[in-house]
Amino acid sequence: MSSEERFAVDGTVRRRRIDRYLAQLGRWGSRAQVQRMIAAGMVRVDDLPAAADTVVQPGQMVIVGEMPIAPAPAVAVAEDIPLTILCEDDAILVIDKPAGLVVHPAVGHVRGTLVAALLHHWRGPRPGLDPQRPGLVHRLDKDTSGVLIIAKDAAALTDLSAQFKARSVAKEYLAFVWGRPANVAGTIDEPIGRHPVLRKQMAVRIGGRPATTRYEVVASGAGMSLLRLRPQTGRTHQIRVHLQALGHPIVGDVTYGGRRHREAPEWLQRQALHAARLTLRHPRSGVTISFTAPLPADLERLQLHLRGIA
Repeated sequence: MSSEERFAVDGTVRRRRIDRYLAQLGRWGSRAQVQRMIAAGMVRVDDLPAAADTVVQPGQMVIVGEMPIAPAPAVAVAEDIPLTILCEDDAILVIDKPAGLVVHPAVGHVRGTLVAALLHHWRGPRPGLDPQRPGLVHRLDKDTSGVLIIAKDAAALTDLSAQFKARSVAKEYLAFVWGRPANVAGTIDEPIGRHPVLRKQMAVRIGGRPATTRYEVVASGAGMSLLRLRPQTGRTHQIRVHLQALGHPIVGDVTYGGRRHREAPEWLQRQALHAARLTLRHPRSGVTISFTAPLPADLERLQLHLRGIA
């Protein structure tokens, strides 16, 4: 394949997703391989970056570039990183993740990750678990703090993963947002997909995956509100994207806060989002259990600011 291929969508195509169309043509591998190319920004339609769910019509120009050589995978090594442990037994480890801690290694974040901390805490990989993602059932963004559960063996990982997939895990977040929503409680039911231009971001968009977030206003003051949020689905950046769409972005959110992120107190170095509670069935006993993490110091300070105390 040359460095770039350009061709017009043929006349037999009627409103077909670009990932399906390219996979059907068969020159770039499977649909999953095509989707990886799209995610890497290697596909454009009418000279605009494509998403996997971009719909093409006859006559549109498709440009496909070569897939870049993948960098060597980031390999985790044990590091003595302190963990705030909420609970640990033979099946699970539950921690209060601090803001700033990346969950697993990736390009640009090879060292200082939760995985490195786990390998040190357990004195090596756990039998039956991927040593590069040991027991990771869900994740929190780097700059989101709060409750995170990790499985300690394959059976617990399978059980917990099934619970998250079935949406039977109850998640509760606290977020400080700009302004005050018109309703004291409500539901944001908007589909979320990859941003059509900014490939590292998500957005509310037609054709995205269904996403639902319930919220209630806990307190307001100083131009902000403290919200309690219960996401019913688990899309990437869901709460941050939904609150942006509601018109009340999270205080300190550089990615989704627009210009308002500059108005955050200078001592707040991250988005004011905290995973406060997680409720699920224990993978061994089947008993329903809840874990809570208190607001960290920076968000406690923000709460005082909201109340006019600091």
